[in-house]
Amino acid sequence: MIELKAAQIASSLGIILPKAVLSQLNVGEGDSLFLMPCDDGYQLLALNPEVAFQIERAEDITKRYRNTLDKLAD
Repeated sequence: MIELKAAQIASSLGIILPKAVLSQLNVGEGDSLFLMPCDDGYQLLALNPEVAFQIERAEDITKRYRNTLDKLAD
C-alpha cells in the first residue's frame, strides 16, 4: 500500500504520486488520469474508462474465438 497525502496547490488540493506509481501507470505531465468508483473505494486508471472497457471486451472476444480468428486470418 502506498500512502498519499493531500497538499495545498494554489486554491485547490492535490495529490503527489511517487515516480514508481507514475511509471507503472505510464503517465507523465499533462496526461489524464481517471478516478473510478468501485466496490471497495476508488480505482485510479490511466485510460478513459470507456476505452478500458472496450479493450477488455476485445481481449475477451480474442481469447474465446482464437481458433476462428486464426482461420479467418489465413
